[in-house]
Amino acid sequence: MHWERVREFVISDVERPATPTRSRISRGPRAVRVAKGGKNDRVLAPCAYVATSATPRTPVSAPSPVAPGLALFEDPDASRLLCYVGEPREVDGERHHPVHDGRGLLIGTLRRIPPKRPFRHTWAIDQPGHSPIVGRNHWVAGGSSKDALARVAGRFALGVLDALADFGAEGGDQPSKPRTLEWWADDEVVMTSDGSEKVTVKAEWIDRRLAFAFALVGDR
Repeated sequence: MHWERVREFVISDVERPATPTRSRISRGPRAVRVAKGGKNDRVLAPCAYVATSATPRTPVSAPSPVAPGLALFEDPDASRLLCYVGEPREVDGERHHPVHDGRGLLIGTLRRIPPKRPFRHTWAIDQPGHSPIVGRNHWVAGGSSKDALARVAGRFALGVLDALADFGAEGGDQPSKPRTLEWWADDEVVMTSDGSEKVTVKAEWIDRRLAFAFALVGDR
């Protein structure tokens, strides 16, 4: 499966998951993987490999060292760098993670937007030439808590907010838990994410490497 055509992926080291006719799980290198086959012969085929501490070298094309876990290679020998996430920086209270291609060129930015209690943080992806792709609870980031709750009521029927998952997180009484995010650009759902690893692409135009970058950084 070529990475440019991926519609749904997980980041995992499982190659052959358990099925109704196969009880043993087989594993391989940690990679961006796409499900193939039927329910009895399901495999998770790799389309990009996660850089690890065992990665032999940083390709000369990269202008800075490739951090383990934050870079992807097109081949299991880690000789063809696909993309990597650069050092984060703080910008106006947000944490920006620049995403570069294999030649070191900036292809987009992943932004972590700080929370407004009692809600959790959210995310946005900036891809040149397109409107920002924003996590589904982006609209609680501004205004008062009263205003935010009013917007919750107004948009609940659309299924836009996982409010119950948000309450108690970010330092509250309950531990944070994986959540489902809907990523919107204007009036279009671009992708969804379940936790940090399973991502489903809805819009063909999004650069898949930016979706991979979110999964590498993680929803934390």
